[in-house]
Amino acid sequence: MEQTERATASASDEGRYRLLVDAITDYAIYMLDPDGIITSWNAGAQRFKGYTADEILGSHFSRFFVPADREAGLPQRALRIAAAEGRFETEGWRVRKDGGQFWAHVVLDPILHPDGTLIGYAKITRDLTERKQAQEDLQRSEKQFRLLVNGVSDYAIYMLDPEGRVTNWNFGAERIKGYSRDEIVGEHFSRFFSPEDRERGEPQRGLATALKDGRFETEGWRIRKDGTRFWASVVVDRVDDEEGRVIGFAKITRDVTERKEAQEALAKANEALAQSQKMEAIGQLTGGIAHDFNNLLTAVIGSLEMARKRVGIDPPAVQSLIDNALEGARRGASLTQRMLAFARRQDLAPRTVDLAELVAGITAFLERSIGPELSIETRFPAGLSPAHIDPNQLETALLNLMVNARDAMDGGGVVTIEADEAAIEVARPGGLAVGRYVRLAVIDTGEGMDAETVKRAAEPFFTTKGVGKGTGLGLSMVHGLVSQSGGGLQIHSRKGEGTRVELWLPVATAALAPASTREPDVPVVPAEDRPLAILAVDDDGLVLMNTVAMLEDMGHRVFEAASGMEALDILRSEADIELVITDHAMPRMTGSQLAEAIRGEWPGLPIILATGYAELPPGGDNSLPKLSKPFGEYELAKAITATLGAGKAASPGAAIAGS
Repeated sequence: MEQTERATASASDEGRYRLLVDAITDYAIYMLDPDGIITSWNAGAQRFKGYTADEILGSHFSRFFVPADREAGLPQRALRIAAAEGRFETEGWRVRKDGGQFWAHVVLDPILHPDGTLIGYAKITRDLTERKQAQEDLQRSEKQFRLLVNGVSDYAIYMLDPEGRVTNWNFGAERIKGYSRDEIVGEHFSRFFSPEDRERGEPQRGLATALKDGRFETEGWRIRKDGTRFWASVVVDRVDDEEGRVIGFAKITRDVTERKEAQEALAKANEALAQSQKMEAIGQLTGGIAHDFNNLLTAVIGSLEMARKRVGIDPPAVQSLIDNALEGARRGASLTQRMLAFARRQDLAPRTVDLAELVAGITAFLERSIGPELSIETRFPAGLSPAHIDPNQLETALLNLMVNARDAMDGGGVVTIEADEAAIEVARPGGLAVGRYVRLAVIDTGEGMDAETVKRAAEPFFTTKGVGKGTGLGLSMVHGLVSQSGGGLQIHSRKGEGTRVELWLPVATAALAPASTREPDVPVVPAEDRPLAILAVDDDGLVLMNTVAMLEDMGHRVFEAASGMEALDILRSEADIELVITDHAMPRMTGSQLAEAIRGEWPGLPIILATGYAELPPGGDNSLPKLSKPFGEYELAKAITATLGAGKAASPGAAIAGS
C-alpha cells in the first residue's frame, strides 16, 4: 500500500514536471541518451528550432550544429566534457529546421543513475541572437568610433582618468603634440602646459572646473615634445558612467596658432591704420595752423621791411629792434616750413647738393647751437655722389639731429657726421625704392635708446625729454622731409651704446650745382618797367593791408578787395587793371574759382595766387604759378616780374599762382 502510494506520488510529480518543462517556450529543454540521441522535446525547443517532437525524437543532436562545427567534432567534444566535468557550457551558431542560424547559449548537464551510471544528458538552449546582434552592433560602432577618432588629424582627442593621466591617444594628438601613444599613455596631462601655467596650477584648475560644471573651455600656450609652443583651443568634458560616477575626462585640443597670428596681424594692421589716420589728422591740423601762421607772418615781414626802409639810419636803436623783429618773423616762417615738412605739405625746392660742402658751410653754426662741451667730427669720402634734396630743409634737419645728440650726451663728447653711398637692389613693402642713395649719418656716443623707444622715436609728439624740453616733432619733421624727397630715415641704437641716425637721400643725376642759393638779408627789389594797376584780393585784413603797402611802395597803383565777389565788381568798374594778386583760401569763392571767373570775362588778364601749401586743396587750380606765403617785398616783386615776363614770352593769358 505504501509502495503504491509512493509510486502514485512519483508519477504525479513526474507529470507536473513534464507539464512545467513543456510550458516553457523561451528555452529549448530536452534530453539526450548517452550517445546524443534526442529522447524528449519541449515546446520551447519546437518554437525556435522548428522541429516537432515527432520529427526530431530519435535524431542525433549534432544536426543542430553548423557544418564546420560538426566537422570539427564539437558535438562529441561537448558530450565528453559534460560527462567528465559534470557540465558543459558554451555559445555558438546553431541551425534551425529551415536552415536559418541563431546564436545559442547552451548548457549540457549529465544525468546519472543512483549507482553512478551515465544514463543521458539534459540540454538547455537559449536563443541569444538579438543580444549577439546588439553586441556586434555595439562593437562595430565602437570600432567605427575608434577609427573616426584615430583618423582625425586636426584635433588632439584623448581621455584622462579622474586624476588627469592620459588613457588613450589619437593620431591628431600625436601630430599636434609630437608624442607617440606609447610615450604618453599613463603620463599626466600637465606636461603639455608651460612652466608658468603649471606653477599657477592651471591644469588642476581646468579639471576642477570640468568636474564642477561638466565642461571647461580655454585658450593658451601649450608645449610640444620638441619644446616648441603652440596656441591651443582646449575643451575638457567630464565623463560619467551609467550610475553617474565620474570615470574621467574627454579632452579635445586644436592648434590655432595660425588663427592667433592672423588675429595679431589684423590687430597690428588696425593699430597701424589708426596711427595713420591720427597722423593724417595731425597733418591736416599742422597744415591748417601753418597756413594761418603764414598769413600772419606775411603781414609782419612786409610791415617790418617797409618800416626799416622808412626809419633810415638816424635812430639806430629802432633799426636794431626792427632787425630783431624781422629775424624772429623769419624764424617763425622757418618753423611753419618745419611743421609743413611734418605734414608733408611744404613746397620743397630740391636740387643737386654736395653734402660735404653743405655740412662744412654750417659746421660753425652747428657748433654754436650745441655748445662748447661737444665737438663735431666729419667724415666724407672723396668722390661722394651729390644728393637730390632741398638744402635749406636739410640744414634744418641736421640742426634737429644735432640738438637731439646734445641732449643725449649730457656729459659732453663727440658727434660725428659722416656719409657714404649705398644701393637698394630689392624693394620691400614700406621700405626704400630700388636705386642709389647717399647715406648721411649723425652719430652720437650718448645714452642710446631701447628697441621700443627706437620703434616710436619718429612718431609725432613722442619724446623722452623732460617737460618743456622738447616738442617731439624733431624726428617727425626729419622723417617727413626725407620721405617727401624720395628717401628714408633709419635709426640704430642700443641702450648705453649711443645712436646712429641715417638719412637715405636719393643720388642726384643732374650736374653738381651750388648747395645753397640764399637770398641776401636786404634783397634788391627787382623793378618793373613801369607802374602797374594791380588788384589785391585777400579776406585777411592784415595780409591785404601789408600787400597793398608793399605794392604801393614799389610804385604801383593798387585796388583792394576782401572777397572774390568784391574783386569781380571792381574789375567790372575799373577797366585798366593789369594784374590780379589773390589769396586762395577765401570763404564763398576761393582764389581758384575767382581765377576761373576772371578767365571767362577777361581771358588775357594775368593772375597771381598766393598760398602756404605746396599743393592746393581739392578744387584748387594747380596749373597756375604760385607765390608762397609768407612773402616779403622782394618775393612779391620777383613774382610780378616773372609773371609779366612769362606773359610777354608766352601768351597774354599767362597767370601767376600762389595761395
